[in-house]
Amino acid sequence: MSKIEAIARGSRRAFLQLSAAATAAMAFRISTEASLAAEERNVFHPGAVVIDANENPLGPCDAARKAIVDMAAQGGRYSYWLKEEFVKTFTEMEGLKPEYLRVFPGSSEPLHFSVLAFTSPARSYVTADPGYEAGMRAAKFSGARIAKTPLTKTYAHDIKAMLAAAPDAGLFYVCTPNNPTGTMTSHSDIERLLAEKPKGSVVLVDEAYIHFSDGVSAIDLVKADRDVIVLRTFSKIYGMAGIRCGLAIGRPDLVTKLESYSGWGALPITAMAAATASLKHDQLVPERKRVNAAIRQKTFEWLDRQGYSYIPSESNCFMLDTKRPAKEVIDAMAARNVFIGRIWPVWPTYTRITIGTQDEMEAFQSAFHALINNSKAVSYAPSLKNRRSYPDGQSWPIVSS
Repeated sequence: MSKIEAIARGSRRAFLQLSAAATAAMAFRISTEASLAAEERNVFHPGAVVIDANENPLGPCDAARKAIVDMAAQGGRYSYWLKEEFVKTFTEMEGLKPEYLRVFPGSSEPLHFSVLAFTSPARSYVTADPGYEAGMRAAKFSGARIAKTPLTKTYAHDIKAMLAAAPDAGLFYVCTPNNPTGTMTSHSDIERLLAEKPKGSVVLVDEAYIHFSDGVSAIDLVKADRDVIVLRTFSKIYGMAGIRCGLAIGRPDLVTKLESYSGWGALPITAMAAATASLKHDQLVPERKRVNAAIRQKTFEWLDRQGYSYIPSESNCFMLDTKRPAKEVIDAMAARNVFIGRIWPVWPTYTRITIGTQDEMEAFQSAFHALINNSKAVSYAPSLKNRRSYPDGQSWPIVSS
């Protein structure tokens, strides 16, 4: 083979590799709570009760709304300095250096970019099941093996099982409170995971729902320069799901790797203004936490009185036991203009319910009670393949894909 032929063949090989990468990049889609919910959603009719996507019905606080309106007139400019003001506000509140923070339009992007950065065909992605699905979808693009582990008897992430599932792990994903169960994984368990994980792997702690709970944040582990990235979002307690603002918090060398996938771009200036105003509202988080907890508790008390089963939660969502294939109940509730959902295949008779306003939860109760009382009970015995992590306290074999 001549030198020219070798170069040509190498060029063709490089071209094909680049083409394959480009095709994969074009097919890559960032999954969000909104897109996952939309896969099951129908068209909403007037007066619909929508409690299926962990949205906050309160929306942005008054200060954030004013900031959005005031900033709208400047929408013709990038105004990148607004991000700098936001970063300064957040890092000063948390005692962090600015270089430990990266800002994104929501927390879905840094979740996906973390999977791409730290997993590969040789480095597995480890998650809980049931757990938030977006990272698993991203892992299919990185080519990583997906190791799914059941929750513990208290519905926390099973750290021992996660470590055993993947000695080759590149990324451990811990969502606390967990989506969809709303249950906590303790700070001490996260510390144990960091202490015992494989060298070079990273722990991704998703704190999208942390403000609804009494849980302890893992940001102190970031300050200690551990192999951890913490995700935060303004979509939940701050009520900004449709406005888009999120954070990745980690050691500079870790969060810098995320930029390889996101590049640099101007963020929505209305989001930056609203997020900064929200941070400066010192009573916002405790007040909304109190409101959510009160409505959640009233809902649980009603479920207890009626004898319905559910997983106790510390978040703005919980898992309801439908005692039959949950899809049947989701469809029947939608026919009553109450939209709930979705389903995690490992628990096929459970569906997730978002905590809405008190009126919305009362409408949910009325529709669900009528449905259960007017429906013929269906006996449903799960197949063996679905028995690996039912919420009965039993530990089942780890399933990987």
